Amino acid sequence: MQKKIFILAVDDEPFNLDLIEAAFSQYDYVKIIRAKSGKEALELLKKRDNFDVILLDISMPEMDGLEVLQAIRKEEKNRYIPILMLTANIDKEAQALELGANDFITKPYNLDVMCQRTLNYAKLHAFYKEVTNQKEILEHKVQERTVDLNNALDLAKDAEQEVAFRLGKASEFRDLETGGHIKRMSHYSALLAKLYGLDKQECELILNAAPLHDIGKVGISDNILLKPGRFTPEEFEVMKEHTTIGANILKGSEKFPLLKWGKIIAQEHHEKWDGSGYPKGKKGEEIHLYARIIALADVFDALSSKRCYKEPMKLEKVLSIIKEGSGIHFDPKLTQIFLDNIDKFLEIKDKFPDESN
Repeated sequence: MQKKIFILAVDDEPFNLDLIEAAFSQYDYVKIIRAKSGKEALELLKKRDNFDVILLDISMPEMDGLEVLQAIRKEEKNRYIPILMLTANIDKEAQALELGANDFITKPYNLDVMCQRTLNYAKLHAFYKEVTNQKEILEHKVQERTVDLNNALDLAKDAEQEVAFRLGKASEFRDLETGGHIKRMSHYSALLAKLYGLDKQECELILNAAPLHDIGKVGISDNILLKPGRFTPEEFEVMKEHTTIGANILKGSEKFPLLKWGKIIAQEHHEKWDGSGYPKGKKGEEIHLYARIIALADVFDALSSKRCYKEPMKLEKVLSIIKEGSGIHFDPKLTQIFLDNIDKFLEIKDKFPDESN
């Protein structure tokens, strides 16, 4: 049975609240709780703690959306509730993100996009609560049963790894990538980290955090994400936002190592060695080593694998592109290590063939 989803919709215009409620009426498991002002929203949040997503209008009298956002995030119990800002302009996006917003829905609404994006965030919040609950339960058991300490910690680690992998699969379900992509690029990344000289613990961390690299794609609309042809410049600018969305999804998860490093990987895996990447144009060693590793592994798999819109490139062509990208797209040292050990990476490619989702 589908679990009930509670959405707090905050807007001073009753018509907009009616529109939101009507849009979600097709989902019998969704309950919209209405608030006609920021003050009313804060009162509701004090009384109940079961909201899965907050839809928050920016332009409101007395207390605008940014003030409400700031007040919500001050409360520890509200720190991880996904908040989607409703706005007719994007001038305040940077400020809203800095204050803790997760995403934006622009007016006039595309109702299908609004519903799907909101439900995606509700599902991600449910995943997060599962991890948190499992962690709290396990920590309590450890205090009571010290004899089970090692088993409990192993279980917590396995649960975190499983959730990270499932979050990665969630993004894969919305994309046109092959079924084995997540497994292959994760193992490519771990191998490259090992060959670079990282210790066993870091290699394992990279292996399990790598699936989170494209989690931000859940926030990109289907008409762009699933477009079969080339993006227009405007569409590409929207597509680039998946790095920032991914980082915002995982923001505030520092106590979970995989999610902490997954955030950095999600944000920086499209940065390039020469500074021409995105979202921040970092260059060289300004880009975190983990993200530099994932970037090379991800591109290798994308070029060498079949997609529904293309056949795999021949290995010779793939290696030529990667070699040409050394010092431009990729870390030169990592590129050389990769090329010198290509046989080991091809063994991984054969071990994890494509599969249906």
